[in-house]
Amino acid sequence: MMRSQLISLPYPTKKFTGQTIIVTGSNIGLGLEAAHHFTRLDASKGEAAAASIEETTGRKGVDDVWELDLSKSESIQTFANRVDTLDRLDVIMANTGIMTKTFTRVEGNESQITVNVINTMLLSLMVLPAPRASAIKYKKPGVLSFTGSFVHYVAGYSERNAPSIFEELADEDKATMTGRYNVSKMMELLAVRELASKVSESKKESQVIVSVVNSGWVKTNMGNGEKSGLFAAFGRRYIARETEVGSRTLVHAAEGDPETHGQYLSDCKIGEVSSFVSSDAGAEEQKKVWRELSDILERVKPGIISVSEIGIKV
Repeated sequence: MMRSQLISLPYPTKKFTGQTIIVTGSNIGLGLEAAHHFTRLDASKGEAAAASIEETTGRKGVDDVWELDLSKSESIQTFANRVDTLDRLDVIMANTGIMTKTFTRVEGNESQITVNVINTMLLSLMVLPAPRASAIKYKKPGVLSFTGSFVHYVAGYSERNAPSIFEELADEDKATMTGRYNVSKMMELLAVRELASKVSESKKESQVIVSVVNSGWVKTNMGNGEKSGLFAAFGRRYIARETEVGSRTLVHAAEGDPETHGQYLSDCKIGEVSSFVSSDAGAEEQKKVWRELSDILERVKPGIISVSEIGIKV
């Protein structure tokens, strides 16, 4: 990871002319900086923090701001309904996430599991038909990319041995919150890999390129307000990338190289997942996470799994 921080990331130059791009979490941090790049690179429409982007890029009337609260499934439904009104959607950057060491129950699960895993996937499945429809119309693959993290390498994931992973993680008496964010990013990675395998089975003309992108250690507001050790404080100040530099990894993922489908991207290229994720045990865990997650999502919105796998809403 430290070696990765020293890599100079290429400044984005590939145009997104005419494309409509959604970046969640674009009011601050990585999402906002990525939205700056997309607007600069000629995207025709974006859903982001408009005022800041217009000031930075000089382009007016390109960006809209849509409210989205990933801790509330009702907010996700409202957001997805607005997505349905778009004539075109080329790229979805699922960038929203939270980090906390305090156990809080949100919609029946610990908050990081709800936001970083369950509701991130709920949103993605609800809006997935839009880029698939655009892929057919414009004969260009869509992109659905998730902001992951290198911390999946160090996730202490003992909960996977429980009969139900999500129920185990929702038990406050058993919760180890120090590494819970790492666990949430591990589970997100597993879920996205399984989603990518299912998207691969769809018709080529409605293809969406699904990936997970690691921005590296970046100076963002995530985790602000939480106590951190001396190494974390030192690293954030002297080792972490500037937010704009980290955002280049999101733009790289949005470019939609077909070879990036199903891949973990790092330093603006295809990277390697942890040895556990790539192992046979990891493959089994990937299926288990998807089964449990599917059951949860079906309870929230019946039919979402089958509709998403068909690709176009019927």
